[in-house]
This record gives sequence, C-alpha cells and structure tokens, in this order.
Amino acid sequence: MQLAHVGRLWRTLRHLRAEQLLGRVWFRLHRPRPDLRPAPALRVPAPVPVPAPAGAWQAPAQREASVLGPQRFLFLNVEHTLDAGAAAWDDVRMERLWRYNLHYFDDLNAVGHAERSAWHRELVPRWTAQNPPGQGTGWEPYPTSLRIVNWIKWFSGGATAEPAWLDNLAIQVRWLCGRLEWHLLGNHLFANAKALVMAGLFFDGPEAEGWLARGLAILERELPEQILPDGGQFERSPMYHALALEDLLDLINMVRARAGPQSSAQIQAQALLPALAGRASKMLHWLRCMTRPDGSLAHFNDSAAGIAPHATELERYAGALGITAPQPDARLVHLTHLASSGYIRATCGTAVLLADVAPLGPDYLVGHAHADTLSFELSLDAQNLVVNGGASRYGLGPERLRERGTAAHSTVQVAGLDSSEVWSGFRVGRRARPFGLKVQQQEQKQSQTPYQGATFGCAHNGYQHLPGAPQHHRQWALENGALQVDDRLLSAKLHARQPVGLPDGLTIALPAIARFHLAPGLALQAAGSNAWNVLLGAQQVAHVKVQAGRGRKAVGQHAPRFGVTVAIETLEVELQDGVASTCWSWNTDAHSFPD
Repeated sequence: MQLAHVGRLWRTLRHLRAEQLLGRVWFRLHRPRPDLRPAPALRVPAPVPVPAPAGAWQAPAQREASVLGPQRFLFLNVEHTLDAGAAAWDDVRMERLWRYNLHYFDDLNAVGHAERSAWHRELVPRWTAQNPPGQGTGWEPYPTSLRIVNWIKWFSGGATAEPAWLDNLAIQVRWLCGRLEWHLLGNHLFANAKALVMAGLFFDGPEAEGWLARGLAILERELPEQILPDGGQFERSPMYHALALEDLLDLINMVRARAGPQSSAQIQAQALLPALAGRASKMLHWLRCMTRPDGSLAHFNDSAAGIAPHATELERYAGALGITAPQPDARLVHLTHLASSGYIRATCGTAVLLADVAPLGPDYLVGHAHADTLSFELSLDAQNLVVNGGASRYGLGPERLRERGTAAHSTVQVAGLDSSEVWSGFRVGRRARPFGLKVQQQEQKQSQTPYQGATFGCAHNGYQHLPGAPQHHRQWALENGALQVDDRLLSAKLHARQPVGLPDGLTIALPAIARFHLAPGLALQAAGSNAWNVLLGAQQVAHVKVQAGRGRKAVGQHAPRFGVTVAIETLEVELQDGVASTCWSWNTDAHSFPD
C-alpha cells in the first residue's frame, strides 16, 4: 500500500468509535443460526378511546409506486423484470442498492397500493420461498429491518396475514437480533431498533417483550444522539432527515395503536411517546426550513428526490398523528440559523437562500457526507436558481466520487482538490471544519428606497494542509433583489486577528474556482464584460455580474434523483489574488416597511 493511502486510511479510521471496530470484527465472525420456530401470537391492539382517532392506526406516509406488474419493478429509475428463478433476487447485473430496494417491500404501503394487492399477495410467498433464512442480500440487516417494518405496516393497515407469512416474519426478527449493526451505528442501527420495537408491539408474549425491550433500549440511547436539539438528523442530509422523521412517525403510530398498559415494556414504550413526539415536531420544522419553495429537498450531502416520502406526505402523516410544528418565519426578511446542525435559511422578498455552514456530520459516521462546506442554494419563488449537484448513485466508481466532490457543489475548490477528503463510496479522511460564523440582519431606510437584508459569513479550514495553510472565507449579503457572494483565501496565521467575511490580510495565491451551478433548464447568456443573464427559455430570470475574479461559462451535471443525471450550465469564477466577488440580481416588487 502506498504511503499516501496509508495516511488517508489513518485519517479515516482514527475517528471511528471502538464499538464500531469491535462490532465489525464480531459481525464478520459471528453468524447466528436461523431460528425457525413458529411465530408468537399477535398482540391485541390497544383500546381506542371514543372519540379518539389518534389512538387508532393511521395510514403511513406513501412513496411512489415501485411495482409496475406482477414481476416488473422500478427502483432508482431503473426498470427490471424479476426472472422466475430464486437467483433473480440477487441478480448481479443489478446494482447492490437496486437489489436492496427489491427486498424492502416499500410498495406494500405506496401510493395506490390497494390496486396492486393481488401482486403483493403473490410476491410475499414467492420471497419467503426463494430467500431461505439467513441467505442472500435480502437477509442483510438493513433490508431485513425495512422489510419487517413494511410488512407490519401492511398488516396493521388491514392486509390479511397468512400464518406462514407471520412465521417467516418472526424468523426475520430473530435473525435481526443477532445481526444488529453496531459496526455502522447511525441510521442503520436506528432502523434495526425500529424494526425490533415494531415487531415487539405487533407480536405478543415473552419473546416479543424481549424484542420490544431491546429495541427501546437502543432508541433511548440513540434518539438524543441522532436527533439534534434544532431537530436536524445528525448526518446532515435532508433526505436522511426525511427518512428519520418517517421513522419517528411510524414509531408514534405503532406505540399509540398497540402499546397498552399490559406489560413493563409496553409501559416503557408509552413513556417514550413524549420524547418521540417532541423530536418529531422539531424535525418537522427543520424539514420545512430545508425544503425549497418548489417543495423539493435541498441537496446537501447525499440527497435526492424519490427515496424518502415527499415532504407533503410527511406533513399529512404528521398531521394525522397530531404532530405540529411552526412554519419557517414568513417575514419579508428573516434569517433562521439551525445552529445544532449548521444550516442557514435566509429569506428576502421572493428569494430563499439555504447555506451550509455545518460540519460534515458526526466524525464517526460521515459515509453520506459530501465535500460541500460553504455551499449554498438559491431560489426565487418556485424557480430554483443556484443548486448543488445531488446524488445519482452509491457504491464505488468515479461518478460517485465526482458527485461527492467539491466541484459538484456551489462553493470554492482550491488547487483542484476537495475541501474534505472524500474517497471510496462512503469514506472521508481529512475533514473541513467551519468556524467563525457571524450573522447580521439589518434594515436601513434611505430617502425613497427602503433596504432590508441579511448578511452572514463563515470560514473553513479544509485546505489548511496546502502551502500557506489557506482558509476559505465566504460572505453572503442578501437584500431586495440581489445576492452578493464574496470569497477569499486567507492565511491561517491571520484568522485569529481578522473578522470573518472579507478581512484585510494576506491572501493565498493558489488556483481556486468558485462554482455556481444553475438549476436544470437555466442557461447563461453573455451580457457584457464578466456579466451574464440567466435565462429560462426566452425569459430572463436573473442577472449575474462578476465584480472580482474572472468568470466563464462551463457545463456541469445535476442529479435530481438516483439513476438520473442532466446537463446543466455552471458559472465558474476564478479567484484573482485570492479574491472573488459575484453579484446576483433579479427583478422584485418594491416593498414598504413599517416604521
């Protein structure tokens, strides 16, 4: 192994927890035997007060349909027909994530699922017959966890459960108990625990009580770790946040519908409800803050449409369960700092700016992180203007690395390197650390033209290993009809004495490019020296002027969904003497402000 690779491996492994390292050894060496005993009896649903619909099972959030025919499936925007033989469930021609989705059984509860009930009732016994316990992709812990939950939600919604299916479901839960993902932690372990709680409340008897108690113990440990005080999920991906919110809503649903006062474990589950509901409310607010005006999720870290339920479905589900949360501030000019997770939402008139001033995630779990520190997205009403690159695939390969890299995001790349050392499919070595955030909201009144705006700046040290230890400083100034973005590379030796934003001091003469990726469908049209109009067809959406630095039009790629990439246009601004300044402007209505 090359010395450089040894260093990168050390910079990656040094952040892992001991339980992850020990858990990986245990996971590889320990292989439980499937427990084929019949399933326990089903638990009687908790009595429902009258009138109290919140105590009954509520229809869960629905995803897009993924079963197109008795043997035809659509996952990650790839259609495939399942062959007749058992090997079709592990067809190596299909990507691993596609096969994972095949084993989730999300379609049991998807949009229009009742119309496909006959297909589902053929698919379940086929799966049990062709996937022997403990064998194949379908029995890996994560797909097993999601399948357990989906089957239980399906049965709870009224689908008739055949005795053989219940027996197989119990075998899956027992198998999962011996394959908990302590080596991964994070959303994987949370999914394991959720499955145990759901199964423990669905079945009855001592064995089910054991599942329930074990799942609750993990949740009580992981809830305060994984859901931050501002409501954000700690991996800092809007997509995984939406999935985590769905997890909490499913747990609230199941506890209310099934957890009567019959046992200590059920009482413990009921006692967890306030914590679940409180965090779900904060998560709903966070989701609203990080949703673009067009209803799509912001693209920070691994994030793409079509994986989690749509935000409107999560809103409906939360409402059915009585979970409420404040809306993002509707004032004309407002800045919301999600301080625990590290994102900023700034609004001014029709403009919504979402900025990443966050750490990559918990140091021991950055597999879904991108090198996107100090990137941002900008929308004007429902029209997205500046975006990040998104995610179209997992696994290994150059495309995955490109999508995680700094150049795929609307931020500054120095010396052709990534701000954080992303490598392989889910690894990060050196990490960018943001620091020095300063936030200011201001209102000024001039003779005829009122002014309101929000200015904030931050820096990160992801390039400090380069000559001169450069630090990227970025400042955003959002006001009526305009956004100014100022970038500078400064020596680390000066940051302690200089204010964040655009301090005076020693700039670093390294090649650096600020990229601003336009949303799909937008185009740049030259409009003079270092200036462009941003067009949507023949309509002008905005104007951009490079006031410092050298601008040029380039071609990039955007991944709105897994399996989909589209060509986009990108404004690249080469920093000159370590400085770039870019002003975006657009037509906006004049507003009067109260005294």
